[in-house]
Amino acid sequence: MRKIIDSHLHISNWREGDYIACFDGYVREKGLSAINICAIPFYRSNVSNNIMLGLYKLACPNTYVHAGIELIKIPIDDMPHDMDALTQYKELMEIGFDGIKMLEGKPNEHKKIGKNLNHASLNPFYAQMERDGTHLLMHVNDPDEFWDPERAPKWAVDAGWTYTDGTFSSYEEIQRQTIKILEEHPSLHLTLAHFFFCSKTPELLEKLFALYPNLCVDLTPGGEMYVEFEKNYDYYKDFFEKYHSRLIFGTDRSRGCDEKYANWLYNIVTAFLDTDKTVTSFDNKELKGLGLSEEKRDNILFANFERRVGVSPKPMNKEKFKAYIEKYSFAITEEEKAKLKPLIEKYLK
Repeated sequence: MRKIIDSHLHISNWREGDYIACFDGYVREKGLSAINICAIPFYRSNVSNNIMLGLYKLACPNTYVHAGIELIKIPIDDMPHDMDALTQYKELMEIGFDGIKMLEGKPNEHKKIGKNLNHASLNPFYAQMERDGTHLLMHVNDPDEFWDPERAPKWAVDAGWTYTDGTFSSYEEIQRQTIKILEEHPSLHLTLAHFFFCSKTPELLEKLFALYPNLCVDLTPGGEMYVEFEKNYDYYKDFFEKYHSRLIFGTDRSRGCDEKYANWLYNIVTAFLDTDKTVTSFDNKELKGLGLSEEKRDNILFANFERRVGVSPKPMNKEKFKAYIEKYSFAITEEEKAKLKPLIEKYLK
């Protein structure tokens, strides 16, 4: 059986049904070797999302989990000293989380934090991860057309993901702040989600790959990425051949994601890597596959992730996990506490 790790999944909210059964079913259906579930705070605090991730890992130990930092106070330089980003990072690593996921680079979230991504208050946090060799998965920016009212797609407008009113940092500014993090922490094990939204300017990625040995990008759609791959097939065929050790497979599937769409995401990305046949792309045109060698496919599908995160997930420390839940319980709503209680009783005895 081939080995595949889906490195980028989310439990975005409770939705209906059992999220543990949902993702366990996905693993079994696709024959995945492992999955990596990441915190996402759109619908809840990172604390409750982190707890959900930790409980999933206790239920299904062959699972990687990337936690989020709870923004106790905003702007981020006003965080309590015993709950700042560095303190939370250390706590999460002691519990047994495998890495950190940051959504703070998404423009609407970036606006909320009130400071730059490379602000001095975050420097100790990045520096410790660099020293520890801990994996950081960052969502930075969105497609550049989301800043342009003439080009922004309707679905992005409907989702509240357009940034045209002058109150958001620009695409170029958020990108610049991210590059400054790398300049200050050149050995950081950083993966930039969604190809760093650079599918129109891949020469920037080539420059960054040359400078920063631990930098990767993941291939989670961003459908606009695959449209650019389709338009510039020859260039991207060479790009994937050359940088196969810097690319990581993921689907960005969420618990609430429509099953048919989720399977299509998985199928289009794997087909693009596996064969030179064509599949229907995100613009309803034909996307020709790359037909990569087995070695290069394996790098993208699992090996690059394992080299950065570990060949197996870290074990969970239940006592540290209980202490975390108690310390940050004030950040969890009563409704969420009621939903978490039976799972805590089942998996965190």
